[in-house]
Formats: sequence, C-alpha cells, structure tokens
Amino acid sequence: MPLFNRQPPAPAAGDLRRERRALLLLREDRLRDLGGLTLEMYRRDHFNEALVVERCAELVAIEARVSEIDAHLKGAGLRRRQRAICVCGAPMLIGARFCPSCGRAFDVEAVAAEDTSA
Repeated sequence: MPLFNRQPPAPAAGDLRRERRALLLLREDRLRDLGGLTLEMYRRDHFNEALVVERCAELVAIEARVSEIDAHLKGAGLRRRQRAICVCGAPMLIGARFCPSCGRAFDVEAVAAEDTSA
C-alpha cells in the first residue's frame, strides 16, 4: 500500500475538547469586539459595512469549526455505554479509564470480557 493513501491519525478527544473550549472563548471575545465596534461606528456616525461583514464571517467560521468538533466527538466513540455502570452509579464512557463522576479507575480487562460475553 502506498504511503500517500494512509489517513492521518484522528486527534485525541481531549485535544478536540480543549480546542472547542478555546474556540468558544474566542467566539465570546469576537462577539464583544463586534458589539464594541458597532457602538463606535454608531457614535462616530461612520458605518463600515465591509468591516462588519468581515468580523461576522470570522464568527461564522469559528462556529462552523465548533460544529465540526462536536460532530467528530459524537462520531468518535465517545457515546455512553448502555449497561456499563460504575460502582457509584454513573454510566461509563467508551474508552474511559476513570469514572467521570467519582474518579475511580475502571478495570479495562473486566469490561472487555463483559463486552465479549454479551
């Protein structure tokens, strides 16, 4: 198989979540900037439509990337298991090594054996 046909490795879920959080913070900053920009243009009675369109396009691009990340996280096997439950009662996430609620370590071998027996 040629080297150029390989798919790049999928980013880790943690990396995607960090990127999503950073993008949401950036989006909030850009929204505030857009509001301030609009107010200043109103005060000076000089509206620059091209500048507003540029800033809005940037916001739309950020929101599109956040939607991409959300879709990737949903499709990356991060759904909750139906029957795997921690001792504390919280559902286990697919691929998780620790409980999201209490922090207990999961016995990965026991879960794998349970999955194959079902």
